[in-house]
Amino acid sequence: MNINNVDIVCLQHEYGIFGGPAGSHILALLRDLRPPIVTTLHTVLRQPEAGQRKVLAEIAALSDRLVVMSQHGARFLEETYGIKPRKVEVIPHGIPDVPFVDPNYYKDHFGVEGKMVLLTSGLLSPNKGIETLIGALPKVLAARPDVVYMVLGATHPHVKRRDGESYRISLQRLAVELGVEKSVLFHNRFVNPEELIEFMGAADIYITPYLKAEQIVSGTLAHAVGAGKAVISTPYWYAEELLADGRGRLVPFGEPSAIADAVLELLQNRSKRHAIRKKAYLLGREMVWSKVASRYMESFEKARGERGRRPRPSFAARTLDRRPREFPPLRLHHLRRLTDTTGILQHAVYTVPDYSEGYATDDNARALIVSVLLDEQEHDISGEADLLASRYLGFLSYAFNKETGRFRNKMSYDRRWLDESGSEDSHGRALWGLGTVLERSNKEGLRSLAGTLFSAAMPATLDLMHPRAWAFSLMGIHEYLLHFYGDRAAQQTGEILAGRLMELHRRNGSADWPWFEPFLSYSNAALPHALLLSAQWLSREDMAETALASLEWLAELQRAQEGHFVPIGCNGWYRRGESRARFDQQPIEAHAMLAACLEAYRFSGDAKWRREAERSFEWFLGWNDLKAPLYDPTTGGCRDGLQPESPNQNQGAESTLSFLMSSLEMRLAETALETVPRHERASVQ
Repeated sequence: MNINNVDIVCLQHEYGIFGGPAGSHILALLRDLRPPIVTTLHTVLRQPEAGQRKVLAEIAALSDRLVVMSQHGARFLEETYGIKPRKVEVIPHGIPDVPFVDPNYYKDHFGVEGKMVLLTSGLLSPNKGIETLIGALPKVLAARPDVVYMVLGATHPHVKRRDGESYRISLQRLAVELGVEKSVLFHNRFVNPEELIEFMGAADIYITPYLKAEQIVSGTLAHAVGAGKAVISTPYWYAEELLADGRGRLVPFGEPSAIADAVLELLQNRSKRHAIRKKAYLLGREMVWSKVASRYMESFEKARGERGRRPRPSFAARTLDRRPREFPPLRLHHLRRLTDTTGILQHAVYTVPDYSEGYATDDNARALIVSVLLDEQEHDISGEADLLASRYLGFLSYAFNKETGRFRNKMSYDRRWLDESGSEDSHGRALWGLGTVLERSNKEGLRSLAGTLFSAAMPATLDLMHPRAWAFSLMGIHEYLLHFYGDRAAQQTGEILAGRLMELHRRNGSADWPWFEPFLSYSNAALPHALLLSAQWLSREDMAETALASLEWLAELQRAQEGHFVPIGCNGWYRRGESRARFDQQPIEAHAMLAACLEAYRFSGDAKWRREAERSFEWFLGWNDLKAPLYDPTTGGCRDGLQPESPNQNQGAESTLSFLMSSLEMRLAETALETVPRHERASVQ
């Protein structure tokens, strides 16, 4: 349930069906569930035993909402268990929507045509009080010999396991002793819903002669009321509520004579019997399944909304330390699945490529970086990294619009460009991918084309207006300068973009908000990451200090009390002075934070940054709010995000590439542990 995109878990709770003391085994499931839980309580005891109270209290604590089927149940939850009313909803017991029919229509089905039929249904057990009604039959039959009493239902499994059929046999013996055995018909079996409708339809009067008040719901009584039956009942809690305002007759517990008088009154007064039927049937229209289902859907939506605002506490990590001892195997199955002869497709429905969404330069630039890293680290599992890199680089080449100097971004599956000038982010990411090829690839053909495209696309970066586009461009420029350090145009462009980031930080930053903007949105860590890279080849200590301070603030902000990584959610982001969005958490955020922290570690040598990178990486593997892995080792793909109740099960390009980039960069950090930080390589050259 935690990893299969379950929206809601709806628990139907009854003490006797889950095993363990007071049904406590169900808690083993509920304690680990991450989706929102809506629990319907079929029994709420007014005076529970200690074990029953404890189990129900924990179920209530673990549930987002509780549903009861009567006002009595809601009141008991508040008075006996201390549960706040705002968490509880009263939704009636659902019933089928049946027509208001004359009982004579169904009587010939059961061989009782010409008779007045009394009916009791449900699992037989001694607390049902059927002996009371059999005891009333001599008085009833003396006045109305046309009456028959039908007892429908098998013996309750718990009773049968303990006592066999002794209760049913005692009822049959009582009927013989009272001389009414020919007027009592036992149907000893379970019936399906269609059969129950027919039995109920044949009844002139429905009777529940239960012996105790402690019952907050009765499905059979709900069915009888919904079918428009004239009902006689003892005053247990649910019957008092359902039969109020003239919808039935209540008689004292355990008094056969009172039942007999009520039966005869209704049989002999047809107008009164039909008035009760109509009132009951009208109430039943509010209990039919369609309306009850709508009420449940409202409850489910409330539960999901509340869980999004108040996620469940995270689990406590059990590993000996936070440093990953080994990495999940690199599998390129899903990357291949998303890639065709054009490039990488943007989205997937579950693990199946979604052709309707086409391609994007954003994703092909990231895929280009992944393919180069695979080759660089000799993780080219099947010798195809070069082929993949050529395909993604070819897409970028085709995406470049020479007239505008910008990259197009969106392409439909039939290879039609949907824009002449793509998003600023896509332009920056394309430069990042091209710079990575130039610095890290040893394939001359790839490097030659990447160099041509980089030179043609770099001038347009100065026209970009968005900070993240500047950051992605700076990452590309940094990679480029590691290989072509003397390129003055690239240095000047990078210096201007880095200066813009510093100016943003100066205008918007403060002691309590040391950040570049008055809000946090997507790819946040890319901003200090890009600034830190720039500080190295510009020899700007102030830039490095600003980058590290803002990254440290962001790391603390995105660290849960339990220690795991909690990125800013995309469902609302986080504006200064307002509440932050906890969900949906995106894989791109984990990669951005990981990459920035690894660079901070290489620059400073401070081990805390390595720990922050590991924290971000383990978010993919299940150390997160929901204790749910985002990475799917069976496909090599990554789920598209962490929703309030479960991961998004789609495995699109952005999420899969974010994981692959994270995994490759972590492997590099694990194996290299460079003695000479990368930022010194430029000065050495």
